This record gives sequence, structure tokens and C-alpha cells, in this order.
Amino acid sequence: MRDPSDHQTVPKAFRISARLKSFRYAIRGLRVLVREEHNARVHLAASLGAVAAGAALGLSLPEWRWLVLAIALVWLAEAFNTAIEDLCDRICPDFDPAIGRIKDLAAGGVLVASLAAAAIGLLTLGPPLVRAFL
Repeated sequence: MRDPSDHQTVPKAFRISARLKSFRYAIRGLRVLVREEHNARVHLAASLGAVAAGAALGLSLPEWRWLVLAIALVWLAEAFNTAIEDLCDRICPDFDPAIGRIKDLAAGGVLVASLAAAAIGLLTLGPPLVRAFL
């Protein structure tokens, strides 16, 4: 019998099937995010709009890199914010000022990411848009 204080674990063998299953879990998480979070649907619309504008304007590869980075930043922040909020609600279903502060901090991170993405979008899409209409 193993001693419970022994924290050594035997690493699991690498299996392609296990890696593929982890992708399914991640995709399921993204579906839940879009289906259940109103702000995620706003981010989806903004992401699709930015990609459509980039395609229509014929962005260069460096411009696409910035756009993809901005989109990923917002989605990452929204996913982490949602996970933090869900965890907080699970741990403490009743109002708690400390939990409220944690949720506000996470939401602030999404706001920062969204503002940065908007700035990147304007800096990336703005000049080609101006050229297209002048």
C-alpha cells in the first residue's frame, strides 16, 4: 500500500487518442462559451467582422498577424473570465464581497483585452479602409 504522503506519480503514457479527446473537450468548452455567454457572441460577431474586413481589404501577412493576435487575446480573456466566474459561483453561491472583487478583476481583464483589440483593429484596418474610400 502506498503512503498517502508520497506525492510521486507515474506519468501516463502518451496516447494520440487521449490528445484527440483533449481537443474535443476544448471545442466543447468553446461551444459552451458561445452558447451561454452573451459577451462571447458579441466577440464572435466582432471577430467575424474583423476577418471579413481584413479579407475584403486584402491585408498583408503582418497585418493578419496583428488581427489574429487581437482576436485570440479577447477570446482568451473571455474564456478565463467565464471560467473564473463559474468557479466563484460554484465555490460561493451567495454574495461575497471578496468573490465580487475577484469577478470584477477578471472582467477588467476582458475590458483591457477588448480595448487593446479595438486599438489593434483600428490601427490595422483603418489605413486600408481610408485608402479604399478615398
